[in-house]
Amino acid sequence: MNKFELPTGIYAITDSECSKNKDFLVYCEELLQGGVKIIQYREKSRDMKKLFKEGLELKELAKKYNAVFIVNDHLDIAILLDADGIHIGQDDLPIEEVRKVLGKNKIIGISTHNLDEARLAVKNGADYIGVGPIFHTDTKKDAGNPLTLKFLEEVEKNIDLPYTVIGGIKEHNLDEVLSRGAKSVCLISELICNENTLDITKRINDKIKSYWK
Repeated sequence: MNKFELPTGIYAITDSECSKNKDFLVYCEELLQGGVKIIQYREKSRDMKKLFKEGLELKELAKKYNAVFIVNDHLDIAILLDADGIHIGQDDLPIEEVRKVLGKNKIIGISTHNLDEARLAVKNGADYIGVGPIFHTDTKKDAGNPLTLKFLEEVEKNIDLPYTVIGGIKEHNLDEVLSRGAKSVCLISELICNENTLDITKRINDKIKSYWK
């Protein structure tokens, strides 16, 4: 595929465990209505049938809003849904093997936690990387210790690959990552747990896009 460019703005990730019992498709549509142009389907406590059914519904919703649809971890689900791409972790299948199965026209992103992992992602053909966790986060239980803004600065300086920054990012510390070069920002609980997901999504997404005009 041609070099992938992450959309400037919010990189949305689903997480129904922190949604305060909001309807899945309702909060997903609020994210998309708020301007999100890439959304990752990440639900850790779903069985495979639920993952397929719900993922199919989200894929159609993403299509309605002309957004990129990414599946987290599950290569089989990504294939069955014909997702735009997949996001994997350091302990998942190697990028090279995933590429063989998905083909050159699909997007592969990978989480990175240090500069060596980021450089290896470039070498192995990732289309983008996740950078974090930058701050402390309770959303992902196995996220590890915060890597601080220093890691973001290192990536911005040394890695020639699109990246999205993740981990404990809130409206109040958003400027700290934007000022260091981040154009794609993951916010999860800040959006999904909010009583008005649409309003806060639009406000933050507009702020990111305005910053990089």
